[in-house]
Amino acid sequence: MTAPVADLAPPRRSFFDRLRAFVLTGHNDPLPKRVRRAIALQEERAERAIGWAQLSIVLLFGALYFLAPSTSIPNAPVEPVPMVLTLYLILTVIRIVWSYRMRLPGWSLALSSIYDIGLLMALIWLFHVQYGQPPSFYLKAPTLLYVFIFISLRALRFDARFVLWTGLVAALGWGAMVLYVISSNPANNMITRDYITYMTDNAILLGAEFDKIISILVVTIILAASLWRGRALLVRSVEEGMAAAELKRFFAPEIAAQIAGSDGGVTPGEGAMREAAVVVLDLRGFTDVVSGSRPEDVMALLNDYQQWVVPIVQRHGGSIDKFLGDGVLATFGAAAPSETAAADAVRALEHLLEEGARWDATRRARDQLSARVNGALATGQILFGAVGDESRLEITVIGEAVNVSSKIEKHNKVLGSAGVVTQAALERARAQGYDGPLLNAEVSAAQVDGVAQPVNVLAIHVAAGLPEATSEEMRASGGDI
Repeated sequence: MTAPVADLAPPRRSFFDRLRAFVLTGHNDPLPKRVRRAIALQEERAERAIGWAQLSIVLLFGALYFLAPSTSIPNAPVEPVPMVLTLYLILTVIRIVWSYRMRLPGWSLALSSIYDIGLLMALIWLFHVQYGQPPSFYLKAPTLLYVFIFISLRALRFDARFVLWTGLVAALGWGAMVLYVISSNPANNMITRDYITYMTDNAILLGAEFDKIISILVVTIILAASLWRGRALLVRSVEEGMAAAELKRFFAPEIAAQIAGSDGGVTPGEGAMREAAVVVLDLRGFTDVVSGSRPEDVMALLNDYQQWVVPIVQRHGGSIDKFLGDGVLATFGAAAPSETAAADAVRALEHLLEEGARWDATRRARDQLSARVNGALATGQILFGAVGDESRLEITVIGEAVNVSSKIEKHNKVLGSAGVVTQAALERARAQGYDGPLLNAEVSAAQVDGVAQPVNVLAIHVAAGLPEATSEEMRASGGDI
C-alpha cells in the first residue's frame, strides 16, 4: 500500500526548532556531511584570518599611541592604553595559536567577541580617569568607531550568528556606558536637550547616544542579512565545486570541463562532428572466467583491470567514454579536437595490450581471476554530443568508427591476436608521426558482421611471459612501463 504523499514529506519544523538550529549551526537547512566539512575548513581558515587581523589592529593602534605625542594630564593616576593593548595582544596571540592547533569551539568565538568589545569599552571608560574629566567625557571619544571594525571582522567567517552576537554585545556595552554616566552623579546627571551645549560641554544628549546604539544595531543587522545570503551562495558554491569534482570521476576531464563551463548548460541533441580514433578493449572469455565466482572476486577483477587502463589512456591523450562491463570504450580526438588522435590511439593500444599481458600473467601467478585483454582500433568521422532528455543526459560518441572498432575486436579470435587496427587507422597514424612496430605488420582482410565490404586490418601480437609488473607499479610510473 502506497503511503500518502503528505506522509512522505519532511515534517515542518517549528519556529523555535529553526531558531535553535540557527543558534547552534548558523543555518536552518540540513547539509550533507561532506559539505559541512568543506565549509568547516573554510571557517577554520577564516578564524585564523580574523586572528591575524586582530593582531594587526592592536599593533597598529599601539604604534600610533606610542609614536603620537602624549596628551595625558601630568601625573595622571593611570595610563589605560598600554594596559589594555598589552592584555589584548596577549589574548589575540593565544587565539591565533589556538586556531592553528585545533578548531575553535563556538563558545570561544563568542568569548572572543566579548573580550574585543569589553576591552574596547574599558579603554574608552578609562579616558575620563586618564584625562581627569567627568564620565560624560568618554561619550565623545571617536574610539567607539572601532566597534564597527570588530563587528565586520566576524563577517570573514560567513556565519551571521557571530556578527549578530558582536553587534548585540557592542550595543549593550555602549548602553551600559551611558547608564554609568547618568547614574555616576545623582545630583547632576548632566543630561541636556541643547545640541550646542552637548557639543561644547561635557553634557549628555540622550538622543545622540541612542543614535549610536541604533547605528550599531542597524549596521549589524544589514551586515548579518548580507552574510546570510552570502553563506547561501558559499554553500551552493561548495556543493557545485564538489559536484564538478565528482563529475570528473564519471566523465573524462575534458568532458567534465565542458559541462561545468557551459554557459547555457548541456542540452540533448547538441553535438559536433570530429575526426577521431576509437579504441575498444575487452576481456576475452570473461563470462566463462567469472562463471560461479564470488561477486566480490569479479568486482575486484574489474576494478584492478580498470585501475591501470584509465591512466594509460589518459597518458596518451585519450578519454574514457564508457565502461561496458568488462569492456572499455576510449576515444582520441572526440572530447577535444586533436591533430594526432590516430597516432596517439595506436601507441595507447600497444601500451594497453603490453600492460594487459603483464597484468594477466601477474594475476594468474597469484591464482586470481584473470582474462586476456584484447583490443581494436578504428578511425573516422564521429558525432560527439549529448543524448537523452532534460532529466537524464549522456555524453556519447556515434559513428562508423565506433561500430567498426567494436565489431573487429571480435576478429582477434580468428587471428589469434591481442589487438587489431584497421589499415586506414594505421595510415592516418603514420601521417601523424607514428613510426612504431605496426608499420611492417601484415595486412589481412576481415569479414566483419554488419559491414558489407571486408575490412583490412593489422594484427598486434603480444609475447607471452612479459616481465611481471603490478598495477600499483604501473600507476607509480605514470603508466609508462
